[in-house]
Amino acid sequence: MDALDRTFRHLLQTIQTRYPAYLTQPFEVAELYQNILPYRHHRRELGLDTNQDYELVLLQLLSGARDYLVVSDDMRERLARELASPNPDPGAFREFSTSQIALSPAAVRRFETGGAAAAEPALVGAGKAAAGETTQRLTTQRASSATTASTAPRSASTAATAPTPIAAQPAPRRPAPPASTVTTGPRAAASSPGGARGTQTIVPQAGEQCRYCNGSLPAGRRITFCPHCGQNLTVVNCLACGTELELGWKFCTTCGRPVSPT
Repeated sequence: MDALDRTFRHLLQTIQTRYPAYLTQPFEVAELYQNILPYRHHRRELGLDTNQDYELVLLQLLSGARDYLVVSDDMRERLARELASPNPDPGAFREFSTSQIALSPAAVRRFETGGAAAAEPALVGAGKAAAGETTQRLTTQRASSATTASTAPRSASTAATAPTPIAAQPAPRRPAPPASTVTTGPRAAASSPGGARGTQTIVPQAGEQCRYCNGSLPAGRRITFCPHCGQNLTVVNCLACGTELELGWKFCTTCGRPVSPT
């Protein structure tokens, strides 16, 4: 069972539990990613590491892949072409936010009897590229970009080195902050000297609540995750494209939009 099968199975279980009317009635595309299956609330069950992976699976699902959803011909053809493009936009499905979709009765019966699709049928028109190849292509592109960015500065530095070798001078050490420094403010974030994302924290003030579950946060203590729902409180999502951002960032690293304060 791959990410597409897993996403549809979790979608079906969520609708059966919380939105039973949608088992037989159509609903809007925006309802799917905003209320029924938003990434921030379901990423653990979906097993998707990033918001981009989540959007790519929705793009496949809404293109009619494996006939899991009943979608319009226009949406099927447009999103299938996007999947087949050299650099697909994972959020292209938002163009159809008001379009109606529905669960395929045949797919629902198949999953209720314990069987998922054995293989994905060919997509319509130009969208015959396999979804797995699209995911692999995006992953390769991201890895290639990261490698280029990390090697370019070293190459420039090597070219500028003088012919006569000189003894390397140790880089000046950054002075440690005074022991009396205390992080203040309702959304102030603190990090270790290494700047690792996993060590970032916030210090909630009295009465502050989790933005995901509205649970009360422990005042005056440095925390990274909500003690009630387990969500990471040191990141926020771009309101325009959904990219995860760290607290304190002023602009989205994907679309460049200003980050609204949360």
